[in-house]
Amino acid sequence: MAKEYGLVLHGGAGTLVKDEMTAEKERMYRSALLRALSAGEEVLKNNGDALDAVIVTVKVLEQEPLFNAGVGAVMTHEGVHELDASLMEGKERKAAAVCAVRRIESPISLCRMVMDSEFVMLNGEGAEQFAKEQGVPVVSNSHFTTTLRKEQLEEAKKNNRVQLDHTDNREKYGTVGAVAIDKNGTLAAATSTGGMTNKRYGRIGDSALIGSGTWADNRNCAVSATGYGEFFIRSAVASRIASMMEYGGLSLADAGFKVINHEVGDIGGDGGVISIDKDGNIACPFNSEGMYRAWVKEGTTLTTAIFTDDAVAHE
Repeated sequence: MAKEYGLVLHGGAGTLVKDEMTAEKERMYRSALLRALSAGEEVLKNNGDALDAVIVTVKVLEQEPLFNAGVGAVMTHEGVHELDASLMEGKERKAAAVCAVRRIESPISLCRMVMDSEFVMLNGEGAEQFAKEQGVPVVSNSHFTTTLRKEQLEEAKKNNRVQLDHTDNREKYGTVGAVAIDKNGTLAAATSTGGMTNKRYGRIGDSALIGSGTWADNRNCAVSATGYGEFFIRSAVASRIASMMEYGGLSLADAGFKVINHEVGDIGGDGGVISIDKDGNIACPFNSEGMYRAWVKEGTTLTTAIFTDDAVAHE
């Protein structure tokens, strides 16, 4: 029996101060979210796979300097970009991830190649060597650099702190991700990030970890997370939501609320998730002030939102 398709994306969650959101900034964010959402929906409209839809969606966001993934990614203590991404499909629970890559233009696209290999997760130079053998062209690390990210790094170094990119009160950007269900009822999830400003020692967050930042299982749901990665890893956020549905009988909305506001929130973490279940229900819980997000279901208009109560339907 054919299913109705659905697609949800996020561009990060964090300390987004509503009073500081100018009309022009809001227009830019919503426009970027819509471009990515439209690209992914086009795949689903034409009977494409959920996996292809989330990859296309995230690739658009990786090229958008407004967010912390690909072009516009934050910088490490050494002044370079280290990118992480992960991908999962729900029919056979195939999964793939890459972390700490420095010269791959689209980490989420590389994840797709890893998924077709004997591996699940590849790191750093090894991941880049694998990419070369697959014929993937590499780019210079400076390809991802923006003036803002240089300024954020200098400020973080001056104050001797490591910070999420979206906790800087001057600008708010974030990790990107997408989840989808296609007309065959297959679920998929994808997440991509540049990590944390001024990070050191090869730090890896939840975005590269299957079960923490990304999850998809046709028996229940698909999830992509964004937030303070250490807390999301400790809570196994993405798979925990699925487990609460499968073994606890919770709805997608209730499971997501419990995990984000209690499992994560109770130990001091903040952020959120986007999620879609096997019946096409959508939930986007977050415990931060805002989360850039957008969604569409078959036969409905594209919708964007930034804060709790500002969803806008785009005709």
